[in-house]
Amino acid sequence: MRINERIRVREIRVIDDTGQQLGIMPPPQALAIARQKGLDLVEISPTAVPPVCRIMDFGKYQYQEQKRSREAKKHQKVIEVKEIKFRPKVDEHDYQFKKKHIERFITEGDKVKATIFFRGREMAHPEIGQRILERLIGELDDLAIAETMPRREGNQMHVILSQRAGRKNAPKAKSQDSGAGTPAAGAVQAAGTEE
Repeated sequence: MRINERIRVREIRVIDDTGQQLGIMPPPQALAIARQKGLDLVEISPTAVPPVCRIMDFGKYQYQEQKRSREAKKHQKVIEVKEIKFRPKVDEHDYQFKKKHIERFITEGDKVKATIFFRGREMAHPEIGQRILERLIGELDDLAIAETMPRREGNQMHVILSQRAGRKNAPKAKSQDSGAGTPAAGAVQAAGTEE
């Protein structure tokens, strides 16, 4: 955006600070009118023939634009990718606890990267991590959709989950009830030895 002396064309169409058209004139003449009013000459449409310039307070205009962009940033939701880490020998209680966190993150509109970390001999059995991630995808099916299928990279396996379309904050009540269905201690032990 060019202002004042930086406008270097032969003729410009000038709009007054009140919004009235002053007509087509050379830039020095328009600049003289702007200086009489204590304002700036600002090129607002450089591609028009002739270019359109407006007489305005450029500092005030910049301030209002910055204020508008700050307001727009306030209202936009930035989607974050939260990471939840699991181990191949995850206990049932830990699994349920982390699953609740994933449910909360997804209902808040964030994406979740569920990661399984393998150490030492665990790397020889990636199917254990695959089962954990597939179980997670299955249990969160009504709330989330898997953007990628479980994928192994080095000593870890991960899946990215995001909110299902058309499911805005509806399943929040369900996530609070999911603690009621926690299996008994014997079932937890059985689930732990199964993996």
